[in-house]
Amino acid sequence: MKSRSVLVTLLVVSLLLAGVASFYASSHPDGLEHVAEKTGFLDSGEDSATADSPLADYGVEGVDNERLSGGLAGVIGCLVVLALAGGLFLVLRRRGNDEDADAEADADAPGDDVRSADSRA
Repeated sequence: MKSRSVLVTLLVVSLLLAGVASFYASSHPDGLEHVAEKTGFLDSGEDSATADSPLADYGVEGVDNERLSGGLAGVIGCLVVLALAGGLFLVLRRRGNDEDADAEADADAPGDDVRSADSRA
C-alpha cells in the first residue's frame, strides 16, 4: 500500500472515530464533575475563560442536537490536531532537509581533504 493511501485511510478512520465515538459518548458528567457533585462543591466552581468559545463543553455552539454537536466537535478537534501536527511535520522536515544539504555542501567544499597537496608530493 502506498504511503498516500495509508495516510488517507488513517485520516478517514480518525474522522469516523472522532465523529461517531463522540456521537455515542456518555452524557454523564466527567470524573471531576461527578466527584464535585457528590461532595457538594460543584456550584462553587467558576467558568473558565474559554467557557464561551465555539467548542466549549465538548460541543459546537449553535447546534441544538447534543449528540450531533458532540460529534461535530470531535471532527473539528481531530482536523485541528491533524493540521497542527502536519504543519509541524512539514516545518521540521524542511529544516532537516536544509541541514542535510548544508552538511553535504560542507563535506564537498574544497580544501577539506585530510591530506593536503604538500603531503602528496
